[in-house]
Amino acid sequence: MLFIESVTGGRCTGSRDDLAHSEGPTVQSVTRIGILISGRGSNMLALVDAVDAGRIPNAEIALVVSDKPEAAGIEHARNRGLKTRIIERRGRSREEHDRETVAALRENGVELVCLAGYMRLLSGYFVEAYRNRILNIHPSLLPLFPGLHPHRQVLEAGVESSGCTVHFVDETLDGGPIIAQRTVPVVAGDTEASLQARILDQEHQLYAEAVELIVNGKIEVVGWRVLRKNHGNDD
Repeated sequence: MLFIESVTGGRCTGSRDDLAHSEGPTVQSVTRIGILISGRGSNMLALVDAVDAGRIPNAEIALVVSDKPEAAGIEHARNRGLKTRIIERRGRSREEHDRETVAALRENGVELVCLAGYMRLLSGYFVEAYRNRILNIHPSLLPLFPGLHPHRQVLEAGVESSGCTVHFVDETLDGGPIIAQRTVPVVAGDTEASLQARILDQEHQLYAEAVELIVNGKIEVVGWRVLRKNHGNDD
């Protein structure tokens, strides 16, 4: 059984003695989140809004990284006062690029990494550096329709429903243990654009909910399953 201690552990802002002798309210530790984008960053902004609104308590956005300097999301992040970094591949291997990205995340104390439209597969080096601390959201009900153009895949398959999935990232394409999913019906006359728009609304909600579960230690991974922890009293 693997408890997600790597996400919530080691973030106390003071010692136990400091907290025990404090007469004020208990200081709650804060998880520093890094967000990786390649495009417009709508899921990034949804996470920023959720943190600002307190729907992801005990968290802050420490860094937004883009592999593309022209990504609209970088300007959106800067307009929100967030720290940003552009790290282009520049002909380097995937691992060489990822080493620079991981170094930037560590430099900024990032503990949890959220991919938000980041259009690059991560190297084994990156995955190992943040094992069970990298999340991705994919616009289909994984393991169905992974990879590019999932809405096109859904429509061509003629299925009645699609949706979105938040999962831990491993070395496989859109693989890793599934944290949360939400179903969206496919309706008559749907196009890729109309289906994408309806699913995107759900992505914005689901991603924040999944991050909140992790930041506040509410899940554990057992094999390939992600389980909610029981915080109630045992009888």
